[in-house]
Formats: sequence, structure tokens, C-alpha cells
Amino acid sequence: MSAAVIEWSVVLTYFALTLWLGSRLGRDQRDLEDYFLAGRRTPWFAASLSIVGTETSTLTFVGVPAIAFTGDLGFLQVAAGYVLGRFLVAWWLVPAYFEGTISTAYELLAHRFGDPVRRFSSLVFLVSRVLADGVRLFATALVLQALLPMSLWLAILLVTGVTLSYTMRGGLRAVIWNDAVQLVVYAGGAGLAAWFLLRDLPGGWPAASGILAAAGKLRVFDFGWDWSRPYTFYAGLVGGAVLTMATHGTDQMFVQRILACRSARDARKAVVASGLIVFAQMVLFLFIGSLLFAFYEAFPPASPFASADQVFARFIATEMPPGLGGLVIAAVFAAAMSTLSSSMSSLASASTFDFRRARGPSGDGALRRSRTLTAAWAIALAGVAALARAWGSVLEAGLTITSITFGPVLGVFLLAVLGRRIRAGTVIGAMVVGLLGATGARLFTSLAWTWLTPLGAVVTMGLGWLLGRSETFEEETGRRNSASP
Repeated sequence: MSAAVIEWSVVLTYFALTLWLGSRLGRDQRDLEDYFLAGRRTPWFAASLSIVGTETSTLTFVGVPAIAFTGDLGFLQVAAGYVLGRFLVAWWLVPAYFEGTISTAYELLAHRFGDPVRRFSSLVFLVSRVLADGVRLFATALVLQALLPMSLWLAILLVTGVTLSYTMRGGLRAVIWNDAVQLVVYAGGAGLAAWFLLRDLPGGWPAASGILAAAGKLRVFDFGWDWSRPYTFYAGLVGGAVLTMATHGTDQMFVQRILACRSARDARKAVVASGLIVFAQMVLFLFIGSLLFAFYEAFPPASPFASADQVFARFIATEMPPGLGGLVIAAVFAAAMSTLSSSMSSLASASTFDFRRARGPSGDGALRRSRTLTAAWAIALAGVAALARAWGSVLEAGLTITSITFGPVLGVFLLAVLGRRIRAGTVIGAMVVGLLGATGARLFTSLAWTWLTPLGAVVTMGLGWLLGRSETFEEETGRRNSASP
């Protein structure tokens, strides 16, 4: 039996199991709360694993090893910021989501600032999520092209089609439990690849560590103040923490899992546990990237790599036994589908709840409309993936999009949590200025992407606060003047 047949057999078996699980979990869906929030009965550990599975796409699978391959272990400073940010989300933002019964993150903003702010924030989420996750889908297609004989379009359609099938049938419950399974699959696949790297390196880890130390690849901390470098201690810790507050505290893709938990206490545990798991995961993928550097120093590749993002895929395709290589290929699919399914579900839920009319379809009609929206967003993600070829490094392209768009959204959420009462037009204006500021910094300065989210959040929050105080002063002055004889 040829290697290609073995690998395809493993991948197709994995697809079949994924679709079966989605079908089983999709039974007994009665309404939108079942479809989009899993009936609000999700155990905290499943929600935590789903959060990790959602944020770990193929960008992580190939992009993080590429960072260590070309640089060092400095990305761990960003990962430490991820952990810090989750503690802040758990104790500051999560309780606000359980003050009443809401279905999306942006309903909280409607309570504070009105429906226009809710819809504008949701629109920012829709645009940024479809762009960022379209890039992630493109990254998956690139990896699959290197691993299996298929075109870019076939890879995009294959991943999108399988993911859409179980997402439409099973709703968020299928997405969450498939995420948990997929986390185990791709973490196991990555661990297997690391074991083969260590086995095949002459001299094992002692020899590899000597090569890495001599090349400066084992450095973790950089306490410099170069604002153009993303992986310094301050940029990583502050930028990583604020980015995580923005994504896990205001992004519907993650807040959807928080809202699916049984209580605020369970949601807090899910968020904090996910940070610890993600940090361990980043250690694993950076370790793989370092080992890849040592491996190709000892065994130079027959042809040079077109980009560092191809290094891990090349090793899987050429150095691992066919059957085990098929498992790692399945892990690549798992990493992609866990993010893509969550993206489809959250995009459809935001479209349904944040933009629906006061009287829309209910019952089976609402479910049919929601499934149609899920399919429409799947098509949009595939379209962005086809256009993402010229956007540079896949990891940093995805992170940059998220960093620009979610800073202003975080700024508005912080104003809401602090209890500020500001006019809707003022809030939207502050967000637009924050978006323009972060975009301008990206286009016209050398500011690292890790600072873009803090910049957008500070500009939006600061401007909203100042304009809100001005509005309050004008209202008080008007009341005093009207009360004067």
C-alpha cells in the first residue's frame, strides 16, 4: 500500500468520526439557545478545551514553530501575557456577562450605550473575524498542499465542507465537543513529531541544545525597549495581555463559550484553565521549531524553504513514516477545523442576534435561517482564504488583523464595565478614531503588532471618557440654566 493511500485513509477516517460526532450531538435541538449556546449547560472543562482548540489554528501549528526556527523562544513572553490577560478577563469581564440573560457579547453594550453601539461593535467583529480566520484557512491549505497531492482550492473546499457539515448539524454543542477532541488530536500529533525529531537528531537533545545555544536560539527574555520588535518582554506581556482581554473578553467567538457555561464561576474556571493550557502548548510548538532548526543544521534540506512556515510541513511530509504522518496530517486538519467551526458558529450567532428584527422567525424557522447564515459565512471565509496569498507571514497577518480591530472594541467594553453613560454617536466616533489610529500605526510606522491592541484600546477609551465628561458637563449646565429664573 502506498504512502499516499495510507495517509488518505487516516485522514478520511478522522473526517468520518468527526461527522459522526457532530451528528450525534446535534439531536434534540429545539431553539436558537440550543443551536448557538448549547443550552447553557456546558461543563467548564469542555468549554476550556474548546477555547484552546478554537484559538489554536494551523497558524499556531506551523507559524509558532516557524518563529522559533528563524528566531528564538521570545514568543513565550507573549504567551505569558496571554495567561495574565485571562485572569483579568475572568475577574473583570466575565461577571458582567452573567448579570442578565444575553446571547452575544455585544448585547452588554446595548444595555449601556444603545443598539447602534451594539451593532457597530458586532460589525467590527464580523469583518475582523472573517478576515483573520480566512487567513487561517489559507494557512491550512498551504500546509495540506505540502502534505497531500491537492490544489489550493481543493484543500480550502475540503476543510470548509467537512467543518460546515458538522457545525450546521450539531450547533455549538458539536463545535465544543469536537474542539475538545481535536485539541487532543493535534496536541498528540505535535508531540509525536517532537519525539521523531529527538529520535532522529544525532546525539539527541544534548547535541541539539548545544547547536541551539551556540545559535542563540534558547533565549526567552528580551528587556529592550525597541517599539518595532514584537517579542520583547514589555511588548509581549502588555501586548499579549491586552490582546487576550480583547479577544477572550469581547470576541463573540470566545464569549460564546463563556455564555454556554452553567454559571459565572464555571466560566471563570474555563477561561483561567485555558490560559495555562495555551502556555504549555506554546512551549511545545516553540520546542518543535527549535528542534527543526537543529535537525536541518545536521541534515540540510535538498531544496531551500520558500518560507519558514513550510519547515514543519516539509518535515512531516518527508521524514515521518506514512501511517504516523497521516496522524499528524489529521492533526493539521483538527487544528484548522476547531477554529473554523467556532468562527462559523460565532459569525452566524452575531448575525442572528445582533442584527435581527424585533419580530423574526422562531422555532424551526429560526433554526433554518441560522443554518443558512452559517453556510453563508463559510463561503465568505473560503473566499478570503483564496485572496490571502499575498498577505505575507500567515501568523503575523492573522494576529495583526485581530490586534487592529479588537483594541477599540475592548476600549468600549471597559467603558461599559466602568459604568460610563455616553451617547451612542460619541462611542462609535471614539471607536472609529481608535480603529484609524491603530491602522495608521500599522501602515505608517514601525510599531510592532503587539502594541496595536493597547493603542486602539487606550485611544478609544480615553477619547470616549473625555467626550463623555464633556457631555455630562453640558447636560448639567443646561439643567442649571433651565432652572434659573
